[in-house]
Order: sequence, then C-alpha cells, then structure tokens
Amino acid sequence: MKVGFTGTISGMSEAQRAQVIAWLKELGAAQLHHGDCTGADADAHAIARSLGLEVIVHPPTNDKARAFCKGAAAEREPKDYLRRNKAIIDETDVLVATPYGPEQRRSGTWATIRYARKRGRACYLVMRDGTVS
Repeated sequence: MKVGFTGTISGMSEAQRAQVIAWLKELGAAQLHHGDCTGADADAHAIARSLGLEVIVHPPTNDKARAFCKGAAAEREPKDYLRRNKAIIDETDVLVATPYGPEQRRSGTWATIRYARKRGRACYLVMRDGTVS
C-alpha cells in the first residue's frame, strides 16, 4: 500500500510517533510519500526507513523549511506547497496525518487532509496525544 503523509513543521509528539509506526504496520505500508520538510515529514522519513519502507520525497520549491532527507528511493520534481501536497495525495492510497491541533483554515497539513477527503482517500489523523480519528 502507498501511504501519503502530512504533518506539522513542529514535528511529532512521542505519542504520534508511536501511533504512526503502528498505523504503517497495520496498513501494510510498502511506500511512504512525504513533503520533505523539517518537523513531522523528517520524523516520518526516519520511521519509514527504520521499517524498511520505500520512501518517495515530494520536495517544495521553497527550500526555507526543507529537510533534505537522505536515502529516499525517489525524489519527485519540486513543486509549490499546494501542488506538492496534492501530488502526494494523487499518488497514494491512504493518508496518515499528524496535525498540531484542531482544524485550521490556513494550515498546509489541514489543507492536505481536506484534499484527501475530497479525493475519497481514507485519512488517519493522529493527534498530539496519540488519539486517532
């Protein structure tokens, strides 16, 4: 299964990390696609590599918050944040997201979740305390 990932630049909490590991295993993930930003993307990259998953990086055109994660199986052409986030969803079967808090209008993480829902993708939202919805 191809899993898309989105999360906050603040990074994952320990509870989120534990749940992301559990969900990647539960879903039978073979690939993880992420946006190559500092914070949660870099955390997810490390988790996926430790689990032996194939990692596909979708970098942003703006390098300001880019993580430059190493060891990916493939790197897509850089795109602006919104187009990159949509490409992650368009190439995957399901989304695992680690937002910082409740839904916000001006949040890349939440915009990606909304797009995934619009496209009919299953979305696993892992909140800071580890609860999943």
